Amino acid sequence: MPRAARQSLKTAPVRVVRKPAQSRADISSFASVRGMLTGWVSSFSNGLVRNRAAQGLLANAIEAYCTALQGIEGEFAHTPAPTNSFDLDLGAKALSRAIVEAASLTTPSRAAFEIGALYTLALSPEFRSENGVYYTPPSLSAHLLDMAEAGGVDWRTARVLDPACGGGAFLSPAAERIVAALSDCLPSLVLQNVASRLRGMELDPFAAWMSQVFLEITLRNVTRAAGRALPNLVSVCDSLDASPPEDGFDLVIGNPPFGKVKLSVEQRARYKRSLYGHANLYGLFLDLAARFAKSGGVIAYVTPTSFLAGEYFKALRATLLEEAPPTAIHLVADRKGVFEGVLQETALSTFKRGSKRVPIAARHIQPSSSETLEATDLGSIRPPIEPESPWLLPRSAADAVLIKRLAGKRTRLADWGYTVSTGPLVWNRHKPQLTAKLKKNSLPLIWAEAITADGRFVFRADKKNHTPYFNVERGDDWLVTHKPCVLLQRTTAKEQHRRIIAAELPAAFVKKHGGVVIENHINMVRPIGATAKISPAALAAVLNSSVIDQAFRCISGSVAVSAFELEALPLPTVRQMAAIEKLVAAKSSPAVINAKLAAIYGVESPGRAR
Repeated sequence: MPRAARQSLKTAPVRVVRKPAQSRADISSFASVRGMLTGWVSSFSNGLVRNRAAQGLLANAIEAYCTALQGIEGEFAHTPAPTNSFDLDLGAKALSRAIVEAASLTTPSRAAFEIGALYTLALSPEFRSENGVYYTPPSLSAHLLDMAEAGGVDWRTARVLDPACGGGAFLSPAAERIVAALSDCLPSLVLQNVASRLRGMELDPFAAWMSQVFLEITLRNVTRAAGRALPNLVSVCDSLDASPPEDGFDLVIGNPPFGKVKLSVEQRARYKRSLYGHANLYGLFLDLAARFAKSGGVIAYVTPTSFLAGEYFKALRATLLEEAPPTAIHLVADRKGVFEGVLQETALSTFKRGSKRVPIAARHIQPSSSETLEATDLGSIRPPIEPESPWLLPRSAADAVLIKRLAGKRTRLADWGYTVSTGPLVWNRHKPQLTAKLKKNSLPLIWAEAITADGRFVFRADKKNHTPYFNVERGDDWLVTHKPCVLLQRTTAKEQHRRIIAAELPAAFVKKHGGVVIENHINMVRPIGATAKISPAALAAVLNSSVIDQAFRCISGSVAVSAFELEALPLPTVRQMAAIEKLVAAKSSPAVINAKLAAIYGVESPGRAR
C-alpha cells in the first residue's frame, strides 16, 4: 500500500452511517464525486499513468472505508491493497475522502457498485475499450439473481461462479443470499459454505482485489462471529484459458466484457463450436458458461442483445440451443443511464445446461430508481427451428402476437429474388477521387442522406466531406453499380421513428448516368438474377411499412441494419405480394399499403397486434 495512502488513513477518519437504500443525498454525493474524478483524471495524458493513479486513489479510498467501518463496528479481516507506486497528491487525498463520505451514506453493496463504477470512469478509455469494462447497477444485479433463483438455483446448496467478476457486482449479493438461506446455521458453518461454494475470476488484478475486499465487507459480521477470515475466493486469471471443474457449477453468473477480441490459436480451437467470423468477448463467455455449468445448472448473464440475431453469433445460437437453451430473456428498456457509455441494447438472460428447449419467458424491464426496476411481461416465444436463425424477441406487449404470425412465414428476400450487400465505397480510402463537379469519368456518388425519412430517393450530398460525384479510375469497376436496386440506411437507432428506411434507386437515374457509386453506409438490396419476382418499387414499399419495421425491431438490438438480419425477415409470399404490386402501381398511399400488409400478417394497422 502506498505511503501516502497509509498517511491518509490516519489523518482523515470518516464516520460510516448505513442506510437501507440509496437516498437523494447518496445520489448527489456520488454525482459530485464523479465530477471531481473526471476533472482529476483528465490531467493524465499517459494511459498507463492514469490507470496506476486510478488504482492508487481507489485503494486509498477502500482502505479508508474499511477503517471507518471497523471504527464503528469492530475489527474484521480484509485483504491489503496491492502495491502501487503512485503517491497521491493533496487533490487526490481530498477526492479519496469524498469517496468515503459518499460511501458512508449508503449500504456496502451500493458502495461497492459506486466505487467500482468510479474505478471504471477513472481508467483510460483505451483500457476500458480493450477490456470491455462496465459495472452492473445493483437493481440489475438483484434482478438477474432473482431470475437465477426462478430458474432453480437453491442458495442453500448452489455452487456459484462469476468468471468476469470485476468489482464484485454479483459475488457480494450472491454471498448475501447464501448467508440469508443459512440463517439457521452457526457462523462457522455459514462461512465454510460461502468459502467452498463461491468463486470469482478476473483478469484485472486490481478489480479482483476490489471484488475480494467487498466480499469481506459484506461478510464481516459472519467472519467476526466465526473468528476466522474469509479465504481468497477470486482468482486472477484469463477465464478463457481456464479448465472447467469436473463437477461443474449450479450457477454461472455475471456481466462479461464485450467487444471484438483477437484469439490465440489455442483459444480459437477451444471455442470453435461457437465462432463465426469475428470473436466477441461476451460470446466467448457464453460458451465458457455452458462448459462450466453442470447438467441442470443455470447460466445468468447481462449482455448486449446482438447475440439474438447477429450473423457473427449464429454458431453461438446453435451451440446454446444444443448445450444450454434459453429460459428467460428480459430486455432493459432504456439503454441510457444504465451502463455508462454503452449504446447497445441490453438483455438479462438465463439458460439451463442440458435441458430441452422450452418457451422463452420475455420481459421488458425499466429501472425506476437506483435500487428498483419495473417489469412488464411480454409473453413467451419459442426458439426457431433452424438453430442458427435469429431469435425474434418482442420489444413491447404488442409484438407478442406479431411474432406468432411471423413464425409461420417462410418467405425471405431470397425467395423474392433479392440479396443484400453493403455499398462498396469506403470514401475515406478514396478521398482524392471525390469531386464536386460532374466530369467525363465521374459518376454520381450516393450517400445515406439520399434516402429520405419518408422513403424517397433524392440525389444530394449535404453533409461535411460529402461530394456529389466520384472520379472512376482504371480498376474501379467493382465500385460501380449499373442496375437499379433498393437502398437502405445502414445505421439507425431504436429511438428513431423507423429502423428500416428504404428508397428505390430509380432505373432512369442509373440509365442516365450509366451507373452510380454507392457509399458504405448504405445497404443495397439487389436482384440475384436478371429479373426478380417482385418489383423494386413494391420491395421498397414493403420495407418502409410499419409491420416490417416492427418485425425488424423484434430481430435487431443494435444500431446496425445488417444484411443478415434483413435477409432473415419473414415476408409475404410472392402470391400475396400481387395485391401489393397493384397498390404500388396505382400509387396508393403508404397508409393503404400498410393496412393491406397488416391484414396479410394478421395484425392491426399500423403494426398493433389484435
